[in-house]
Amino acid sequence: MKISRELKTGVIAIVIIVLFIWGYNFLKDQSVYDSIRTFYVEYSNVQGLKQNSEVTINGLNIGKVSNIYFHPRKEGKLIVQMDVTNNIEFSANSVTKIYSPGIISQKAIKIIMANDGALIAKNKDTLQGEIDLGILGTIDDQIGPLKTKLESFVSNTDSLILDFSNLLDAENQRNLKLSIENFKNLSYKVDQILESNKEMVDSLLIHTNTSMRNLSEMTDSLKKADLAATVIKLQTTLDSFNSVLDSIQSGSGSIGKLMNDDALYNNLEAASKELEELLNDFKLHPKRYVNVSVFGKKAKEYEEKTDE
Repeated sequence: MKISRELKTGVIAIVIIVLFIWGYNFLKDQSVYDSIRTFYVEYSNVQGLKQNSEVTINGLNIGKVSNIYFHPRKEGKLIVQMDVTNNIEFSANSVTKIYSPGIISQKAIKIIMANDGALIAKNKDTLQGEIDLGILGTIDDQIGPLKTKLESFVSNTDSLILDFSNLLDAENQRNLKLSIENFKNLSYKVDQILESNKEMVDSLLIHTNTSMRNLSEMTDSLKKADLAATVIKLQTTLDSFNSVLDSIQSGSGSIGKLMNDDALYNNLEAASKELEELLNDFKLHPKRYVNVSVFGKKAKEYEEKTDE
């Protein structure tokens, strides 16, 4: 089969165009690769971060996540590899945070630049990693403990209901029903008693209110009274009375001597007996002491009669 000259020319032109495009892209990519800086970040949890996720600074896309793998020496740790294509420089103390750009967006990484005058981060450096919880994460953190308590409460409630159900077997249910009926009957009887004695109960309540009011008034009066001064005066009076009693007990003064002198007591007792004898003799023999003549006659002398 003879190939026409035109066909050969077309094929050669196509090959040249393809080689040109490939060479251009190769040189372009090579220049890009030469400007790429790679950084590593260590995380305990990547929060669903994936390869090709964006890496941003102040919202500007400066690269992407090129790889995520487990740390070869630290168990449970993950290494995130970032390829930064922008020439922007930032401190080696800058923090890389995993965050959610939107509610339904996939996770991304943002670099929080540290303006601390430290050394500039270089290719292959390891940066500090953190997790930005965001609004949903903060809500989840706050609701987490409440959720745990709620689950514990529900579990305890279920156990309580189960125990209560086991407790209320057929016999206990009958007893509970009977107790409720008795309580209803008792309540009905109490209502009847109160209704039949309504006037007496009202009077009792009125008297109670009056008594409480009087007690309140008396309490107010006592508050207004100078109880402290009264107590002081009473204490002074008691002290004086005790002093008098002490003096009497010690024999000081007239009353003390009277109460403590036995001779005076004996003399008073003897005088009392003599006075009693005198009064008795006066009653029995009044003429011995009184002899009065009404008409001027000479009074007869008293003659003592001998008692049989």
